[in-house]
Amino acid sequence: MKSKDLRLKSLSELQKLLNEEKNNLFNLKLQKKLNKLKQVHLIKFTKRNIAKILTIIKEKTKNA
Repeated sequence: MKSKDLRLKSLSELQKLLNEEKNNLFNLKLQKKLNKLKQVHLIKFTKRNIAKILTIIKEKTKNA
């Protein structure tokens, strides 16, 4: 997800999206451990999305 799109969302939407991404990361790691994950790069992509969301949440709370 693009940073521009994330900046337009409210804090509650960002929190919801963060929880979804964390659940997704957990499921991807679980699949990797079970040798069912073929696209391992998705773990890295999901971690980056989580970092983007956390950064924007901190920016919004700092400015508010």
